[in-house]
Amino acid sequence: MVVFDRPKSLIDVPFHYCPGCTHGIVHRLVAEAMDELGIEGKTIGIAPVGCAVMAYDYFNCDMIEAAHGRAPAVATGVKRANPENIVFTYQGDGDLASIGTAETVHAAARNENITVIFINNAIYGMTGGQMAPTSLPGQVTQTSPYGRDVKLCGYPVKVCEMLSELEGPEYLERVTVNSVKAVNNAKKAIKKAFQNQIDGKGFSLIEVLSSCPTNWGMTPQEALKWIDEKMIPYYPLGVYKDRSAKKEEEK
Repeated sequence: MVVFDRPKSLIDVPFHYCPGCTHGIVHRLVAEAMDELGIEGKTIGIAPVGCAVMAYDYFNCDMIEAAHGRAPAVATGVKRANPENIVFTYQGDGDLASIGTAETVHAAARNENITVIFINNAIYGMTGGQMAPTSLPGQVTQTSPYGRDVKLCGYPVKVCEMLSELEGPEYLERVTVNSVKAVNNAKKAIKKAFQNQIDGKGFSLIEVLSSCPTNWGMTPQEALKWIDEKMIPYYPLGVYKDRSAKKEEEK
């Protein structure tokens, strides 16, 4: 009896990600959700510019490569032209929360019926570890060698909190994948985000606090611990908006 296997929605090839990077875990969760919901054959993914730029090599569904930050805009066009398909974006913080902020905010404000998987590792990973919009106050990066100075660079962008102030979004949740329990919770959130789209409820975004051992200058184990000790206190986990659940409570 098979108790553990590769999801059919994930192509059987090695990932290019660094050792200890949690992109691979999130890829698997997305693929498992697609398998369990039976949507592999009608799903279209939008790949970002960033560490996951080659996501099209890993997901066993149709994929489109978007310009930097434009994945929500591309997803909007694809979904409106093909409403019967399931459309998701997979984006990092340098993509979604920086050059793509406008596309993200307005897709959420319009409650576009798409699913967004947002990887927040508090740094620009692909380009060598520069300070990102999500880098923590005091965090040392290649472009903030003395730590992020909020007087000069401002404060980190808290995407779930920001989008929760909009009337449009259906579902916003922040999760992480640095423990078995956390991975299970993340899978539930990702699956719900896809189910919301199947049900026509609108815009769902799952923010995943992730590790970047290479650019953080840590071992994989240290990086997972850093998520608990540094990231979660600044970016609290939880549901930031769930309109359907709120409606049920009000009945």
